[in-house]
Amino acid sequence: MFAIFSQYPTFLVFLAIVAAIVITMVLMPMWIKFLKSSHIGQQVRADGPESHLVKQGTPTMGGVVMLVAVIATALVIGMPTPETFLLLGATVLTGLLGLVDDASKVVKERSLGLTPKAKLVGQFLIASVFTIVAVNWMNVPPTVEIPFVYTFDLGILTTVVPVGDGIAIPWLYLIFANILLVGMCNAVNLTDGLDGLAAGTVMIVMIVMAAIAYRSDLLEPAIFAAALSGACIGFLWFNSFPADIFMGDTGSLALGMALGCLAVVTKTEFVSIIIGGLFVAEALSVMIQVLYFKKTRKRIFLMAPLHHHFEKKGWSETKVVVRFWIVSGVLAACGFSLYFAETLMAVA
Repeated sequence: MFAIFSQYPTFLVFLAIVAAIVITMVLMPMWIKFLKSSHIGQQVRADGPESHLVKQGTPTMGGVVMLVAVIATALVIGMPTPETFLLLGATVLTGLLGLVDDASKVVKERSLGLTPKAKLVGQFLIASVFTIVAVNWMNVPPTVEIPFVYTFDLGILTTVVPVGDGIAIPWLYLIFANILLVGMCNAVNLTDGLDGLAAGTVMIVMIVMAAIAYRSDLLEPAIFAAALSGACIGFLWFNSFPADIFMGDTGSLALGMALGCLAVVTKTEFVSIIIGGLFVAEALSVMIQVLYFKKTRKRIFLMAPLHHHFEKKGWSETKVVVRFWIVSGVLAACGFSLYFAETLMAVA
């Protein structure tokens, strides 16, 4: 529809942000009203901070509207390419997995939905299909680059399945990509524990990913990332403290998968770990806490994930959120600076 502006790619990227914001802010009030009338609300974990008990029953699954905004924006703005549909496919399928999880929580009226095993199986399946399609049909090389250090060729152990023209399965890269995508998926999910925390940090990260995709001459992935950022901005209007709605696993799992997929498409797998460093820290805090407790029966953090540790230390919820936004912004800027410097050196 906006092909007339194809000679102004920067405008299209910013238009994607605005379009996603508008769509999210227009649809979200109706979605909140529907959820309230249907008595669909969040089930708060019983072992969480006591201050969170008042959030019991707050409408959830706001990620549904966010995904609608991203889909509409990505398909209408610019001229969708196979990369667009691949990114949307992985994101939406992961969102549907989260939706089933959210619905299960509501029906069972408890904070646990699908079993961890079921969610992981679904995530690994989506990540595997995405990676194989990206390598075979999107010409994504099975390599991982550490800027200024080394580029690892993870395609040295490849099996070609005799189907059609042959389907290459680069086992080492497939394993790495699965760890990255599923790891980011769950890291963002763990970050989604305070009003505005996940939406605000993902908003920052996606703006940087849009800039990286744009500099890599990948306009449609840039528009996709911009749409995700815009959807987060629009959602923040309703998710800021005290939240009127939560994104649920529908949103957090989808956003995490989208980040990992963008890293693969833009070949910034290593840099994305820095850009999304806050999500990595949240996930590591849980892993460290569990492993240390199993070994010593003691806790390193007052509570995991990391944001709950600072709540337990006496920080207000809004203070934790804003300070984590700042940390996320610094890490995203560091990651982008590393990427930008490396590309400049490559050109030189």
